[in-house]
Amino acid sequence: QVQLVESGGGLVQPGDSLRLSCAASGYIFSTMAWFRQAPGKEREFVVGINEYGTIVHGPDSAKDRFIISRDNARNIMMVQMHNLKLEDTARYYCAADHRSRIGLRENDYDYWGQGTQVTVSS
Repeated sequence: QVQLVESGGGLVQPGDSLRLSCAASGYIFSTMAWFRQAPGKEREFVVGINEYGTIVHGPDSAKDRFIISRDNARNIMMVQMHNLKLEDTARYYCAADHRSRIGLRENDYDYWGQGTQVTVSS
């Protein structure tokens, strides 16, 4: 059974760091990515990585602050988020797909986790 399970979310203050993890089981995916959805907004692509280590970033606001990595041996993907801002508050979702191309749209991914909440508040 294919499953993606996110962990690491929480309540932090502006400027803090947080690391999210996504554990995949049942399959080793070519591409894994993080999306996020803030209240009242559409789900947006944050950052993705494929089996070759190619990385694609989404919003410029997160490009220099969010560092993605994956451990293929453990089938885990992580994102280290630095200098968190109020606007980073969202539910973060792990997404995965069999293709190597890192898509930016929701329908580029066939598998999704349940999400983990990140709240940045002072």
